[in-house]
Amino acid sequence: MRQNVYTVAQINSYIKNMFTQDYMLRFVLVKGEVSNCKYHSSGHIYFTLKDAKGVIACVMFAGNRTGLSFRLEEGQMVVVGGTIDVYERDGKYQLYARQIALDGAGVLYEKFDRMKRKLEEMGMFAPEYKQIIPRYIRTLGVVTAPTGAAVRDIINIATRRNPYIQIILYPAIVQGDQAVASIVNGIHALEQFGVDVMIVGRGGGSIEDLWAFNEEAVAQAVFDCSVPIISAVGHETDTTITDFVADLRAPTPSAAAELAVYDFAQLMDRFGAYQATLNHFMQVQLRRQQNKLENQKLRLKYLSPVSQIQQKRTYCMDLEGRLAGLMSSALTQQRHRMALYAEKLKGLSPLEKLSQGYAYVEDAKQRVINDVNNVKPEDMVQIYVKNGIIQAEVKKVDEVKYGEGADA
Repeated sequence: MRQNVYTVAQINSYIKNMFTQDYMLRFVLVKGEVSNCKYHSSGHIYFTLKDAKGVIACVMFAGNRTGLSFRLEEGQMVVVGGTIDVYERDGKYQLYARQIALDGAGVLYEKFDRMKRKLEEMGMFAPEYKQIIPRYIRTLGVVTAPTGAAVRDIINIATRRNPYIQIILYPAIVQGDQAVASIVNGIHALEQFGVDVMIVGRGGGSIEDLWAFNEEAVAQAVFDCSVPIISAVGHETDTTITDFVADLRAPTPSAAAELAVYDFAQLMDRFGAYQATLNHFMQVQLRRQQNKLENQKLRLKYLSPVSQIQQKRTYCMDLEGRLAGLMSSALTQQRHRMALYAEKLKGLSPLEKLSQGYAYVEDAKQRVINDVNNVKPEDMVQIYVKNGIIQAEVKKVDEVKYGEGADA
């Protein structure tokens, strides 16, 4: 008896027909962890679903991407809905996904993304609505659980940075069904109390533990609050809707206390530095003004009437001295000139001539007789000699010619 021999393609086609005829495999929901996820340039997504006991290959074609509302990533727990069929060429079966949803916590992440997009479209995350955190505050409001590490960290750090800070704690329920109402009431209560800054938050936990801070009611209360709010939910890697709506996000409650409360010691050090700088500039300014005052005093002293009179008097004395010197010099010169003239006059003086043996003759009318024709016999004349006057009567007049003419 001869046995039938089939080709590989025939076997793969037969198996494919068996999968196609199985009604259950036409649409099946499979839960598992995503691994080996690859986004192809064509738009298709290739990945593997696995659990503790097995794996199954999956593909989502680009045309079915509308059934995926989030980005598929490694390690996600998902529920994939689609058809299980055989790829004839390789003889392998795989899950052809038409829809993919996050499972468990993944559902919350999907809800988180929807809420984030909704509030962002409403403008709650817009920076122009963010209030400025005051640099120096006197009262700090805290909305958190009354016990736990978060409130202890906030109180310890805030009081260490500023021992004079007043902390108002609203003991809120931060987890469970009553958490949303409790957090909202805490924000309203501290706002009415009139605190300067408010910290809203809690310690770390899973997304389920932090979910109250992702609710729209809490986000609306934070957005509407007139007091600046610092969000401090969970650890540094945790992110909630409240973080986006708040005026400032702190990675941890401890960091929130540091952001809200200014370091008093640092402030005092800065004041000390300012005081030293101010004193230095005041001393410089005082010295400058003192020098200016001394200059003004000297100028005033110079311009005062007494000083002007003293200067004019000194000037007059100087002129007087110069005038006296000039007069003395002029007198000396004139004395020298007079002496010269006196000597010269002495040489021309009749008396000097008389002392040399000459005589001077006048008539009775005191006219000089220098010509024999000016007298006649019996006229009375006066003869001046060295030591007196001789009265004489003319007896005779003889005319004599002296000099060259006489010889001729």
